[in-house]
Amino acid sequence: MKTRNKILISTITLILATTVNGVDQGLEDEEIQAQEYIQELNYEIQMRRNQEANAEWNYYSNITDETERRKLEVSTENAKFYKEKAKETLKYNFHAYQNDDLKRQFEKLTKLGYAALSDDKYRELQSAITSMETNYAKIKVCSFSDRSNCTLQLDPEIESIFAESQNPEELKYYWEQWYNLAGTRTKKDFTTYVRLKNEAARLNNFTDAAQSWLHEYEDCTFEQQLENIFDQIRPLYQQLHAYMRYKLNQKYGNLVPLKGAIPMHILGNMWAQSWDNVAEFGTPYPAKPVLDVTEEMIKQKYTPLKMFQMADEFFESLNMTKVPATFWQKSIIEKPKGVELVCHASAWDFYLTNDVRIKQCTRVTMDQFFTVHHELGHIQYYLQYQHLPQVYREGANPGFHEAVGDVLSLSVSTPKHLKKIGLLTDFDDDEENKINQLYKDALDKIIFLPFAYVLDKYRWGIFRGTIAANEYNCKFWKMREEYSGIVPPVQRSENDFDAPAKYHVSADVEYLRYLVSFIVQFQFHKGACEKAGEYVTGDPDKLLSDCDIYQSTAAGNAIKAMLSLGSSKPWPDAMEVLTGNRKMEATAILEYFAPLYEWLVKTNTENGVEIGWDLTYECAASS
Repeated sequence: MKTRNKILISTITLILATTVNGVDQGLEDEEIQAQEYIQELNYEIQMRRNQEANAEWNYYSNITDETERRKLEVSTENAKFYKEKAKETLKYNFHAYQNDDLKRQFEKLTKLGYAALSDDKYRELQSAITSMETNYAKIKVCSFSDRSNCTLQLDPEIESIFAESQNPEELKYYWEQWYNLAGTRTKKDFTTYVRLKNEAARLNNFTDAAQSWLHEYEDCTFEQQLENIFDQIRPLYQQLHAYMRYKLNQKYGNLVPLKGAIPMHILGNMWAQSWDNVAEFGTPYPAKPVLDVTEEMIKQKYTPLKMFQMADEFFESLNMTKVPATFWQKSIIEKPKGVELVCHASAWDFYLTNDVRIKQCTRVTMDQFFTVHHELGHIQYYLQYQHLPQVYREGANPGFHEAVGDVLSLSVSTPKHLKKIGLLTDFDDDEENKINQLYKDALDKIIFLPFAYVLDKYRWGIFRGTIAANEYNCKFWKMREEYSGIVPPVQRSENDFDAPAKYHVSADVEYLRYLVSFIVQFQFHKGACEKAGEYVTGDPDKLLSDCDIYQSTAAGNAIKAMLSLGSSKPWPDAMEVLTGNRKMEATAILEYFAPLYEWLVKTNTENGVEIGWDLTYECAASS
């Protein structure tokens, strides 16, 4: 009540104010009042965010009708609150304020998001998203070898099959089962979601939801920047694609054409977003040992807990922040028995001081070891900016959060680092092994780029109306073929709906952040490595792919300085702190993979391998 009275008195004062000596005294008084208002509002938002985070945590870690009901209830209550506060905030003449930081906070707080919708439509939108998420989380598939066993879930059972099986029929079976259950059943909810997401965007003064997503990057040229970057990276992707197609043809014969797109089910991943699980088919120097310390981890009795403890120690070695004691008490780092939960690895900020957690069904593997470092990268970001006003407690742009964790993984995955921590003992890091390692990294990092680009470019088309509802599925697969050179293993039609078979589409998660992160992480890595004295451009003895910033406080302090800004500054300001560069570009990632690109061009030329693919995919007629 006191706050409302203060605001009322201030408003009356502003109306009566006059301009003295060219200074608008009323505006100055309002700006002083606005400082107090924004401070109180940040506190209120903090409490609301904490309440919502707890409701979401309870749902995602234990999916029941009750936790789903409570999650929606809290979300709806908070939407009303944000709508009221946004209207109240818009009464301030903040665009005319002298204090740039205050203006930035007001600009952020006047964004309503979904709360701009009416209460009924807000609930309808949240119900549609929750329905898609719940469907995704609860899917169980029958076994290929025992159809009476219908208990297989995506993580870990089906993902493990895709990683290990070399039976095309088995892989095709699981692919079709998953896409039919995870995607096709959600089309009605997805249609509702698109309609209401666009309506919310227009209520927030955007033309559509695509513009609202791109607006988060604070650069009207950002979409064109991405096109330019993809043009730069395409030659490397095409060389890698052609090489793998040639090797898979040797493995599977006519199933994989020597020209054209690759059937995606044999690429070791449900979505063909990473091909590193089939790396063994084309290892450049197969006589060399494969870099995989999973067996050594098991031999040394690694546990999920130890993996997280070691990742925490990595950050400490950089003079960064040790995770708080409550992290270990409240996190879920192993899959609990008898509980329905979303196993997708995620880091959580509860918006109070030192209340951060991880939810991950961790397995003892080398890849999971890297994932642990990635997730703790998110946690470290939360800890570094937790001193800021609530409105700034987020990444400098949506891609920064993902990039920070991966920067650490780039160091952790080097033979140099794995030797330091005692997981790699008998491994000669010569030129052939370096090419092998870059090849395997590229099957993850480079292969991912067109996949990530299409996932949002496709949704932008839907939001903008350039992809109609009666062509959702056909357009999706045509875009996948155009950018990634892959096709589904079975014929699809508009009776199917396959994009939501990827979690982030079902869960309304913008995916551009991952594409951005895969680009800027190499810029971050280059900047950190230069500060650590681990990389010098043009020095063959200090390659970017060999860099390990472990125990470098110089690198850690620079990263920490960038993270501590949160979103209080535009993202180019934050990136400049670490990299000295204000633009997103492909130079660093191309430098990282330069030795591999040279090897691929030479090898493909010698073998007469054709580069690229024609666009031939056609959907079947709908029934």
